[in-house]
Amino acid sequence: MKKTYIIKRLFKTYTKKHLNKIILAVFLSILVAASTTAIAWLLDPAIKKIFIEKDQTFIFLIPIAIIIAFASKGYSLFFARKLMIVASQDVTRDIQIDVLKSVLNLDTQSLDSKNSGKFISHLTYDVGLLTNMISVGLLNLIKDTLTLGGLIFLMFYQNWKLALLAIIMIPIATFAARSLGKRMGKVTTQSQEKSGILISYLSEMLKNYKIIKIYQKEKFEINRATKFINDLKDKMVKSAIVLIRVTPIMETLTGIMIAALIFYSATLVGSGELDVNNFFSFLAAMMLAYQPVRSLATLNITFSQGFSGAYRILPLIDQEKKIYENDNLKNIIVDKANIEFKNINFSYFEENKDQVLHKINFKINGGETVALVGHSGAGKSTIMNLIPRFYDPTSGDILIDDQSIYNSKLSSLRKNISLVSQEITLFDDTVRSNIAYAYTDATEKQIIEASKFSKVDDFIQKLPNKYDTMIGENGVRLSGGEKQRISIARAILKNAPIILLDEATSSLDVDTEHKIQQAIAYLTKNKTTIIIAHRLSTIFGADKIFVVNQGKIVDEGTHLELLKNSLIYQDFYNKQLKHN
Repeated sequence: MKKTYIIKRLFKTYTKKHLNKIILAVFLSILVAASTTAIAWLLDPAIKKIFIEKDQTFIFLIPIAIIIAFASKGYSLFFARKLMIVASQDVTRDIQIDVLKSVLNLDTQSLDSKNSGKFISHLTYDVGLLTNMISVGLLNLIKDTLTLGGLIFLMFYQNWKLALLAIIMIPIATFAARSLGKRMGKVTTQSQEKSGILISYLSEMLKNYKIIKIYQKEKFEINRATKFINDLKDKMVKSAIVLIRVTPIMETLTGIMIAALIFYSATLVGSGELDVNNFFSFLAAMMLAYQPVRSLATLNITFSQGFSGAYRILPLIDQEKKIYENDNLKNIIVDKANIEFKNINFSYFEENKDQVLHKINFKINGGETVALVGHSGAGKSTIMNLIPRFYDPTSGDILIDDQSIYNSKLSSLRKNISLVSQEITLFDDTVRSNIAYAYTDATEKQIIEASKFSKVDDFIQKLPNKYDTMIGENGVRLSGGEKQRISIARAILKNAPIILLDEATSSLDVDTEHKIQQAIAYLTKNKTTIIIAHRLSTIFGADKIFVVNQGKIVDEGTHLELLKNSLIYQDFYNKQLKHN
């Protein structure tokens, strides 16, 4: 990815819409440059008219002019920075939204492989570097270039020989900063990686704090956290040191140039080629030029950091999506909710190695309850995940009411499917918001009815703020059964014709399981339902049971039929009888 492409991409996609603000900032930068140049120039008449010629007329005029010049510079710079801050924050928002869109549009397989810490680091750290390049870098480039140009013009106006001597430091400083910029890009990348690792670890630690405490691993985790923090600290220190390395270089260069100018100016004044007032005006211009020269010299570092962030952010935005939603496709029309798998093969890798599913063929009639049974890793969850297109098969087709799901809009497909999983997902929000997540326009009556049918309303009524009670991150203040019933209430509210139940009653006590089974019975009434369950007692009443083994459906039938004819199912059943 070339820098020219990044610049064009950023302009076309993100900064073009803020061009009016940028143009106005440029105009204000011209005023900054003009004001700065005026400040230096005013020293010439100030010394000549006030101190040499002792002209009383200028005693008040020149100080007022200097005040106006400084005020003009200050206010112009303020409004220019304000405009660029607003524009850069809008750009930050747009980039972050695009990154989120890209990630959320990824298929489940790709999301599972993502490092959450690195993603958060991309979203904050890298985007910050990128927008800093736009707000600070771009403004400083315009402002300091114009200011430096005005001051150099003034220096040549005062004395071209001194001006030639003064500008020698510009390419020297630029060269020094350029080499530092390359180093800065490398260090910034390393800092981002360490930041991602630390964020991932902290997220993991906070999620698993109970395990840490029960196994008394506090000290171990503190030591581990200390290592990650120290690694990040070392990289941040290196980054900061690289950034300030330019300071002694610039200060030394400035000192050398001032000394050289004073020495050379003395000879020019002595020979009559330079007046004292011209010298002080020239010196003021050169001293004022110090800041833009220093800024422009270090600007390479800002741009190196920005491009470094872009190299990581833009590929994330542009990453190829494996699950596509084609806007030209028709909405799937679900009436009976018949489901058919036709010669489905699936592999997690494109090379088709280690194939997970092999020629899966089955039909489910609308309104039937079907169960998938098999050992862990047999392929049950993969089969279920193919229906809402969390994954796509390597070959074969899935039909709903004789319509291929791959020839239908993805949004319309998922609109017709509800999922209740053992991995319950709740948000740090109110009970009401979590239930209404499936249908944001739901009325209070609909939310309460769904809660009653899911056997969770009685519990909610006992909460401090009832439906307005905050449940904490992922429902931390709720039991497993309560969380599950809220998730069922959410699915009831959606009222989709196809229900997917993935180990929905696992790890629950008998009483809680009974309540949830009642809720599930209401949820699945007259709905096409696919269940994955380890407890066979939960699927005795299923219309059909498919036995999955090593990625194949090896047997099918009712509970009683499989007890007679399926050795694998008999083995499951007998093992569970022993444990009960």
